[in-house]
Amino acid sequence: MATRSTISIIDKEGNGKRIYCHWDGYPSNNGTILLEHYKTAAKIKKLIAVGDISSLAPNVAPTKGDGHTFDKPVKGVVNAYGRDRGEKDVKAKSFKNKLPSNMGEEFDYIFKETEKKWYVRNNHFGGKLTLLTKEMCKGD
Repeated sequence: MATRSTISIIDKEGNGKRIYCHWDGYPSNNGTILLEHYKTAAKIKKLIAVGDISSLAPNVAPTKGDGHTFDKPVKGVVNAYGRDRGEKDVKAKSFKNKLPSNMGEEFDYIFKETEKKWYVRNNHFGGKLTLLTKEMCKGD
């Protein structure tokens, strides 16, 4: 069964963009990947630009010519619905000044560009926004 999540970035003006991620949304997986590999707004924006994803990985895009497809993804590369499977209507959703309520996903990950920090909202336990730390990612 999937552990669904969203990944968002909020810029300095309060404008946000959010994508959906279907698999492995627990902090021990997606939280760890985000903390370790998505440390800059530029890289996070590249991730958000691919739209909704099946699974998160350390690298947003495959190396040219490596044969990455949705059904046969290259290890360590994000598996994206639009880019890799040709799906439509999977672009990032925009919001302003207020994080959208959850859409049934278990976790929301939010990068605040003004603070250069990741936050997480666990929607099963009150939905409180909490600073994402390495300690939180050690176990679910």
